[in-house]
Order: sequence, then structure tokens, then C-alpha cells
Amino acid sequence: MSDKPFVESCSGPCPPLCPETMPGTGACAVSLVPSEDQCRALWDAYDMLPNIRAHSLAVACIATTLARQAASAGFDVDVDAVRAAALLHDLAKTYTIRHGGNHSQLGGAWVQELTGNPALAQGIIHHVHWPFAVDIRSHFLPLSIIYSDKRVKHNRVVSLTERFDDLLHRYGATPDIRQRIGRSFAQAREIEQALVQNLGFDPDADIAHCRGLVE
Repeated sequence: MSDKPFVESCSGPCPPLCPETMPGTGACAVSLVPSEDQCRALWDAYDMLPNIRAHSLAVACIATTLARQAASAGFDVDVDAVRAAALLHDLAKTYTIRHGGNHSQLGGAWVQELTGNPALAQGIIHHVHWPFAVDIRSHFLPLSIIYSDKRVKHNRVVSLTERFDDLLHRYGATPDIRQRIGRSFAQAREIEQALVQNLGFDPDADIAHCRGLVE
């Protein structure tokens, strides 16, 4: 496995690509769909900050709930893959806080190189905004990660309105940024409506167990 794509995606000192390698192969000991333990090992390897871990756990709780509902509704959904993408969606956040860069693009590049799984990489690259039509059946994984992320403010499960009010307060420094946040809010509401219509999802009751989740 070449480390060239990984090196080219770093703007500062690169963290180690693999938390560990498989004996005798030099290959990363990370599965195509990483287990919970493998995801946590990657958190350690990439020095993920505690608050980002707590956020990721809450996002994963929501995403896993949605994936199980989708599977029960007959969607072709890999629940474990959805959970792994949720746990890893902010893998590069600590690095970009310290060194700059786009955490979704960098994290997607790392996860693609680590796992060789383009579905996981797509979910991470596009967890901020989906640039295509909202088709919940065809693109369940990335859309569920977007929605789940937009329901968690820091480590608390909140409404879409509260989450986006916070984003506007923290990042809405210019009209252009506020407009982009507004488009993202509209998309999150569209995804939520698709989940309600296709899964019978209740935006409050069905994820109540994810509220107050701590590591």
C-alpha cells in the first residue's frame, strides 16, 4: 500500500497512517468495514480530542438507529458500515484544528487509504453537505451521516434549528457563509423529511436514547 495519497493530503506533519499493521504484511490492520475497536484505535492513532470523540459517539448513536430502521424497512443498508462512517466522520478534525485544511476531505482521503472502502470515504467527504439530489434509498450512508451530524451540537442531541442557530452564531461571519449555512439547513430538513416519509422516523422519540450519551 502506497502512502503517496496520504502524504499529499497533509498540509502539516502527517500522523501515522496505521494504528498497527498486520504481522508479516505491512498492511494496515483495519478492515474494509472497521469494527468499533478499530475505529477507537484510529481515534487514538490520530490523537482525536476528547470532545470530538464524545460528539462522534452521539452521531454514531443516531446514525446506527437510522440504519437499523432502514434495514427493517427493506433498504440495502450495511448497519456496521454506517456506524463506522459515523465514528470516523471527524477523524481529521483534530489535525485540521492544529494545522488547517478541510477536515471532511482529508478524513475521507485517510479512510479510503486505510480501509479501501469508497462508501465509507464518500460518507466522510460529504458529511458536511451532499452535492447531489437527496435520494435516501440510493445514498443512505452519506445522507444518514449528514443528518446525524446535524442533530448533535458538541455532544448533545438537539433539534436541527438549535444546531444551525449555533453554526450561524459561531461561523456566520459573512453573508456568503450565512447563505451556505442556510442551504445546509434546508438540505438537513429535506433529509429529515425523507427519513420520516420512508422509515416512519420520529425525529424526537426514535433517538431519545442518544440524548445525554457519554463515553
